[in-house]
Amino acid sequence: MIEAADFRNAMSLLTSAVSVVTTAGKSGRYGFTASAVCSVTDTPPTLLVCMNQASSSHPHFIENKILTVNVLAAHQQHISQAFSSKLTPEQRFEQGFWSELATGAPVLQDALVNFDCEIEQIQQVGTHTVLMCRIIALQQAHHAQSLVYFNRAYHQIGRQIEQPLVQTEVA
Repeated sequence: MIEAADFRNAMSLLTSAVSVVTTAGKSGRYGFTASAVCSVTDTPPTLLVCMNQASSSHPHFIENKILTVNVLAAHQQHISQAFSSKLTPEQRFEQGFWSELATGAPVLQDALVNFDCEIEQIQQVGTHTVLMCRIIALQQAHHAQSLVYFNRAYHQIGRQIEQPLVQTEVA
């Protein structure tokens, strides 16, 4: 049997993009830092997001049924740290500048890319909930450097060039 600590140690060697996943609804805005986000299919455009059921934000994501995956650019490590800290939801959103796209979930301006989604399927697996999310809109800032997490530390990858912001509605 694989021990949980051994699994976590092995997974720390899997390089992951760093994202802040956000939602909004009647009870307010919520968000968390995530590395467990991946593409499922491009037809229809769908992401998979994994969220710990013990998170205080968890019931809000399930209730709201919308979210935005804000993939962080290299210069946004402080935002990742804020959304993985003990700060209140209000204090977390004091970091960065926020707007909305189609769903109304908070969109971090100047992120590498924002995937604005409706949650279509929810499945519980062990300690986590797996959210299948259909992408409704996306926005790309065209930064050339991404924030990634590897071996329990932040790193920056890519090259430095800036291009204008591009928004796309997904049909």
